[in-house]
Order: sequence, then C-alpha cells, then structure tokens
Amino acid sequence: MTRRTAARLVAAVYGASALVAGAALGITLWRGVTRPGVALAFGLVVAVGELARVRLPEARPGVRTTGLLSGAGALGYALCGQVGGTPAGHGVAQAVAVALVASLVGLAPHVALGQAPPPQALARLALGVGFAAVCCQPLYAGGWLGGTVEPGGLFTLSLLALALLVGCLDALLAAVTAALAAGTEPAADSAGSYARAVREELRIRLGTVPALAATAVLLALAVAVAGLWALLLCCAPLLVIQFALRRRASVRAAHRRTLASLARAPEVAGYTPYGHARRVAELSRAVGRELGLTGGELTALEYAALTHDVGQLSLADPVPGGATTALAPGRQRRIALLGGVVLRQAGARWRVASAVEAQADPYREQSVTARVVRTVNAYEDLVTGSHTTGRATGEAASERALHQLRTATGRDHEPRVVEALSRVVARAADSRARVADV
Repeated sequence: MTRRTAARLVAAVYGASALVAGAALGITLWRGVTRPGVALAFGLVVAVGELARVRLPEARPGVRTTGLLSGAGALGYALCGQVGGTPAGHGVAQAVAVALVASLVGLAPHVALGQAPPPQALARLALGVGFAAVCCQPLYAGGWLGGTVEPGGLFTLSLLALALLVGCLDALLAAVTAALAAGTEPAADSAGSYARAVREELRIRLGTVPALAATAVLLALAVAVAGLWALLLCCAPLLVIQFALRRRASVRAAHRRTLASLARAPEVAGYTPYGHARRVAELSRAVGRELGLTGGELTALEYAALTHDVGQLSLADPVPGGATTALAPGRQRRIALLGGVVLRQAGARWRVASAVEAQADPYREQSVTARVVRTVNAYEDLVTGSHTTGRATGEAASERALHQLRTATGRDHEPRVVEALSRVVARAADSRARVADV
C-alpha cells in the first residue's frame, strides 16, 4: 500500500469515527443516561487513566502516548453486560459517549499544558469502543448467541478475543497514522519505506495490547459478579504499570537531555560547526530506517550520531572545520576511544558508547550503528566543504561527496550503507525540488 492510498483510507476511517461520536453523543443526550452511577464509575476510571497518560518506550517527546488504564476502562464498559448480577442496560451509544466525555475530562490538564495527544486518539477510542459494544451485545442473554455462549470459559475467551481484536486494530490504525505524520517521502521505493515505518510503529504499540485487553475483560467480568467496588481492585495493577512507564519515560528523557548537552559541548567549544551533530543524527536515523533498523536500534544510532564528536574535546587545538576524517587513522582512533570513555562515564548504553569508539575501525569490524555514523559523518564533512575544492554547493557537492564515499568502500565505508545514504539524499533532493516548483 502506498502512502497516498493509506492517507485516503485513514481519512475515511476518521471521518466515520466523527459520525459515530456525534451520533453517540446525540442519542445519549436524547435518551438520557442509563444507570448513572455505573457510567460515572467507569468514567472516572477512563478520566484517571487519561490524566496519567504516558509516552510509550522509545518514543520521542509528544508522540506515541498511551493511556493504558483509560483504554481498559472504556473497553471494559463496552464489554460489560451486568453489574453485580443485574443487567447493565447501557447500549452502544452510551458506551461511546461515556468514553469520549471521560477522556475529554481527563485530557483537560494535558490540553492546558499543551501536551495533549492529537485528536485522532479520541477518534480511535470512539471507533474501538463502538465496535466492541456492537460485537459484544450478542454474547449476552438478549442476543442471538445468548443461548449458546453461557458464562464460563468460552464466554471469557470470546470477550478476550474481541478485546484483543479491538486493541490490534487500534494499534494498526495508530501506526498507520503515525507513519503518515512522520512524513515519509514518496519516491520510487516509497511503499517499502512507508511499510517499514508502519511496522516499527506497530511493533511498539502492540506491546501494550495484551495488558489492555486482559484488564478490560477482567473489569467486565469482575463488575458483573462483584459490583462496582471491583473496579478499584482490578485497576490498581494497571495503574501501577502506567506510573512505572511514566517513571521510565522521565528517566529516558533525562538521559536524552544529558546526551544532547554532551553533543552541544564540542560546538560550544568551537571544535565542530554549529548544528553538525544534529544534522548527522537526523541523517543517520533516516539511513538507519532505509537499512531496516527499528526501535532501540534506531534510538542507539541517533544517540551515537549525536555524540560522535565528544572525543574532540580532548584535543589541544580544534581540527579545522571539525572534520576528523582528514586526520591520520591513529589520531582518529584516539579521539573515538576518548569519546567512548566520556559516554560510558555519562551512563550511555553499551551500544552507543561502543559505536562511538569504533568509528575509526575498518567497517568490517564495526557494528551497523558505527558504520552508519562513520559514513554519514564523512558525508556531512564533505558536503560542508571541509575536503572539497572550489565552491561546489547543493547537488554538485552531494554528488561529489557520494562519489568519494563510493571510492572508499574498500576499507572505510560499507557499500550497502553508502547506497542507502544515496537513496535518502536523492529523496530529500526530490522533495526540495517539488517544494520549489510549487
């Protein structure tokens, strides 16, 4: 599926979700709320979950946030058919309306702080809850499956299968949306690049689906037998997990800020040009995606690219232009090793520090992370004119740099990495050309 086709399908799905949300709110206002106490209890669970919303692992600030508890509460309300042995009585419209209103209440502080998730999250919530409620009704006594699926193992498995299906569909829609928002460039191989972006997003998001589905089913079954007091007992473990994820996210954010400060140190000291580390990190991440790296591999690559010049702080005199690729191999290796020492003392992960240490090694002895950082760093140095003659700029400088990298594939640069870099650079050039034409 191409990016353009995916964009059209996603727009249609979100348009349908807007109709579902509007119809659910209108019907609920018209008919009134059935069993307001039950609706309020589940609504509080959803609101608290949204209030404690956290970023998913390996996510950048502001993206891939999740409210595990809010999703479980909303889905549990859609799956709930009884409360303390008596029929719950709420229908599909009320399930969707309660989930949306409670989510908006819980997200109000995030909105005030400018940290709210995009509106697509609410649209997916409406679709997921509505789909679960519609599918769940036949499982109860009033439906056509009521005489076949009695309370017991098959009934529980049916609810769990439905919850897992809803969670997987929501994760898929979220992954497609996030990949579209990432701005994958349409080119000759854009379908493959877009598919890789979707797979990465989906892999991250699917990790939370089993916990969400199991908690939603547990909420529905526990409330059906024991009443509303079971909500507190069943929600406590997931709330603890959610706060643990928040703690983990804050630790990772602090770690990223530390590495970003280290990356700026050579620039502030005048050892490297301003913005060099950021440009190398962004281009390295794009090349890593082109090579099929995902998740933690991409994160480690970005961190290594950000901090690859930290070892230059050990030099008595700055290298002209900060271009270490012009130095003798022994001096390059010394700078790389010192950079690795600094990163280890700063608490960087082993993969990051080892990639920085191995920058000056032959590429056959390097990890993929080190190969990408070395090649992209050399490309950046060449394009900015550190080793070129004349005043070549733009595409001419890029072509000359790529040609020099290809001639050095015997020892310094892996051909596969150089070709991946070439494709990324070509797509960026095509994109700039289209913008200029417009």
